[in-house]
Amino acid sequence: MERPTILLIKDIYYPVLATFAIPANLLTIVILSRGNCGLSKCISVYMVAMATADLLVMTIHVIVYHILNHHFPNSFLSYTDVCKFIHCMNCITLDISVWFTVLFTFDRFVAICCEKFKRKYCTVRTAAAVITAVAVLFCLQNTPFWFAYEPERIINNIPWGCRSRVDFFSSPTGVVYSWLKSIFVPWIPFALMLLFNCLIVRSIFVANKARRGLRRHSNENQTDPEMENRRKSIILLFSVSGSFLLLWLTAAVSFLTTRLTNIVHYRGDYGAPVYIATESGYLLMYLSSCTNTCIYAATQTKFREELKKVAKSPWTFILTLVKKMKNNTKASCPNES
Repeated sequence: MERPTILLIKDIYYPVLATFAIPANLLTIVILSRGNCGLSKCISVYMVAMATADLLVMTIHVIVYHILNHHFPNSFLSYTDVCKFIHCMNCITLDISVWFTVLFTFDRFVAICCEKFKRKYCTVRTAAAVITAVAVLFCLQNTPFWFAYEPERIINNIPWGCRSRVDFFSSPTGVVYSWLKSIFVPWIPFALMLLFNCLIVRSIFVANKARRGLRRHSNENQTDPEMENRRKSIILLFSVSGSFLLLWLTAAVSFLTTRLTNIVHYRGDYGAPVYIATESGYLLMYLSSCTNTCIYAATQTKFREELKKVAKSPWTFILTLVKKMKNNTKASCPNES
């Protein structure tokens, strides 16, 4: 029997995505942690947090859940407790990945639109505290998922696999919890990011208009470093926000549609439009966890320079080591008469 097209795409897509995304996010964390990209320390903290969350999404969702679970169905990953832990971590990592992007957008909103609040909020200490609080909050919020699954079968008194508990998801509490989850991620983040970006655009438009009016009385040919810095900051912000919104949109609409129509089971029909739409949304959603590195490289000159340095450093180390070995060999050889 011919394998469905969507499953063939998944078999190829996820390994390729992981191969690119894992090194990309690791490089991003290393480069930003060095602090040589010309960014403020506060922005760097949020960007490192976003890259770390994306790395966790790639590791837990893509490698463990979609690759290892699929190719090794009877491994230790199939133990019920391990399976439940993976499901919980899937929810946690996805939530913090989304909300760290919202925190980054809000930080830029405060820095650009709230001059008085900026001095108190846009600090490394505040950024670290907010990121930690959000991570802990979503760890606690996803705790009920530990009780939402039960073993599929028990072999030699060992529970294997995990399936959804009907009594949990059909209960009023479970229904309300599921709906809150579907709204909290990603529709509220969508609304907040669009709101912050609109307010930023309005603030920049007003500020630039005022600065142009003042500069007409001085020197029109002189470049304005303040406006140039703002332009680069806005390009970075809109690129990150726009990429997130576009790549998450299919998954968000698909998930909401299945909730409204109660179509959540496909009964093995891999050609069903609902299944294809849902899986396509997941493919795009996971892609958003590796696009930020490309955005940073495209919009930040110093990030590109640091990326080149990090990429060259292993080869530079190897060449230095080889030269040192050659020099030691020559020094140890006796001189010819």
